[in-house]
Amino acid sequence: MVPSLALAEAIAAEWNGQGDWVDPDRMALTKLANTAIDRVMGSEGRIIDDIVAYAGTDLVCYRATEPEGLVQREGKAWDPVIEWAAELFDAEFQTVEGVIHRVQDDSAIQAVRKYLAGLDAMRLCAIHNLTSLTGSALIATAVSEGFLEPEDAWRAAHVDEDWQIERWGRDEEATQRRAKQEEEFRQTVRFQNLLGGNSPNSPV
Repeated sequence: MVPSLALAEAIAAEWNGQGDWVDPDRMALTKLANTAIDRVMGSEGRIIDDIVAYAGTDLVCYRATEPEGLVQREGKAWDPVIEWAAELFDAEFQTVEGVIHRVQDDSAIQAVRKYLAGLDAMRLCAIHNLTSLTGSALIATAVSEGFLEPEDAWRAAHVDEDWQIERWGRDEEATQRRAKQEEEFRQTVRFQNLLGGNSPNSPV
């Protein structure tokens, strides 16, 4: 059972759109709903741990030292996310140059955990998927809360990759893999939107 009529109707449309054979690749909403019911409900703590682990080493917190163009591009895409997250969670997220791990303040990590604990299984499933696809719990949360448009979030998650593509060209296999991931990302956002209403943690 899903929590909104809109989502139920969209899932029914996926089933009605199947031909003689069921194609799971054309049933993204069904897959997400089943995942939420079968793998998230009753295991919320494990899912929250996974997302919190991303937040502890979040993509947007690790910055390049050079070249200057990449440094600027990361800052333009990621600084607003950091600032917004600080306000949402009432906690500061530390950025670092390079890839040397830096432990985030426990207050920030616990604030993320508290936020996630307020989500139901369906929303938790969605934000977990968005986090995995973007590599950033903060970007995923920003999409979930409506701070970032999906297109902007996807670009923010691929700043470094796009920089490399501009200089060295595209790899066909990687391009196909990214396109598939982007479609899954968009379907996850759609799933989340079809749940209806605001996130339980959104300001009224």
